[in-house]
Amino acid sequence: MPEHILFSVERQVARITLNRPQVFNSMHHAMRQEILQVLDTCQADPEIRAVYLTGAGKAFCAGQDLQEVADPDGPTLSQIISTGYNPIVLAIRALEKPVLCAVNGVAAGAGANLALACDITVAAASASFTQAFSKIGLIPDSGGTWTLPRLVGLQRATALMMLSDKLTATEAAAIGMIWKVFPDESFAADSLQMALTLAQMPTKGLGLTKRTLHQSFSNDFAAQLRVEDQGQSAAGQTEDYREGVAAFLEKRKPLFKGA
Repeated sequence: MPEHILFSVERQVARITLNRPQVFNSMHHAMRQEILQVLDTCQADPEIRAVYLTGAGKAFCAGQDLQEVADPDGPTLSQIISTGYNPIVLAIRALEKPVLCAVNGVAAGAGANLALACDITVAAASASFTQAFSKIGLIPDSGGTWTLPRLVGLQRATALMMLSDKLTATEAAAIGMIWKVFPDESFAADSLQMALTLAQMPTKGLGLTKRTLHQSFSNDFAAQLRVEDQGQSAAGQTEDYREGVAAFLEKRKPLFKGA
């Protein structure tokens, strides 16, 4: 059983909770490996149709546990990134199921970029985001230099990364960094309900949408039209597509099975 995260599956939603609240869920090797293991489970288990990622306590994730890098016998920064953070964000992006990140508190450094690697990111009103890397002489990692400028534009991303300013959840939503902000008192219920809604939608269609969107960043317009054609052809072969059409014609709510 994982020691540094909580993992459960309920109503076809896999819940992953970062669980080192005493250090604001900062990450070390064991925690990173546990996250990778449960992401593999999420990919392999057909009963899991959405993933809900959040943190325990007051923080979502404060980024890297600096005690690990301060250890002269510990891993190098390159080893930490190549064996930990990069595989995690790549697994999130490759998972053809929706991944909802529910930022319950501060998201700093790699923790902020972990949140931004997810498909939909929501936050509690009291949450905040900061890149933080420049404060210790490092550059942003965990895919942040790819995701953040695409979300908010190059000028904003540069300023946020160089100055390490803290953004409130409301400010992050206003510039398109995240999708939505929920009041603190209803955040847990509201964000989980969004994940439950995603889990009842046509999972293969959502996975194909995710794949197609990611390909758009490296394609020209004509190439992307071909990708859409391929994705639509695949979606049109699913049971959920047939159920969606039947439900529309019969004027009833569709019952998608993720197949």
